[in-house]
Amino acid sequence: MEQATLVLIKPDGLKKSLTGNILTRLSETKLDIVGARIVKVSRGLAEAHYALLKEKPFFEDLLKYIMGEYHKRKVMALVYYGEDAIQKVRDICGATNPEEADPVSIRGAYGRITTKGVYENAIHASAKPEESEREIKLWFQPDEIIVDLYPTKTTKASETKRVWA
Repeated sequence: MEQATLVLIKPDGLKKSLTGNILTRLSETKLDIVGARIVKVSRGLAEAHYALLKEKPFFEDLLKYIMGEYHKRKVMALVYYGEDAIQKVRDICGATNPEEADPVSIRGAYGRITTKGVYENAIHASAKPEESEREIKLWFQPDEIIVDLYPTKTTKASETKRVWA
């Protein structure tokens, strides 16, 4: 089944210059990248992304981590698309806990747990289709993805926005 999945190369992955290594590993999936952007993560986006973990004691550290307070203040957000995309990407990423991840997985090779107990696992990948859709819609606008993944509507907006001078 064709599906999309959100992949985030987290601030620690960017600080350690692992982007090329991670993208090379992800290319093994033979999936297409249909959206990509570099994002300075706001607190609002971080809270929305990790909303399901709001009650966890490590929530605040998780927000600081994804917002780049411990590393670079940016994340590379990607949308991968193709046959069984979610499972293919999850398999290459490995377990969330870097100590439990297969050593040849991305998290096993590049992740660590800090002395504060924060999982610096270099990458995020959506775990299931509903989560993937919610996350992709948080991180991307429809026109930033080159395929039509989900239903859209056209609205007339009269918003103020920055443009190139």
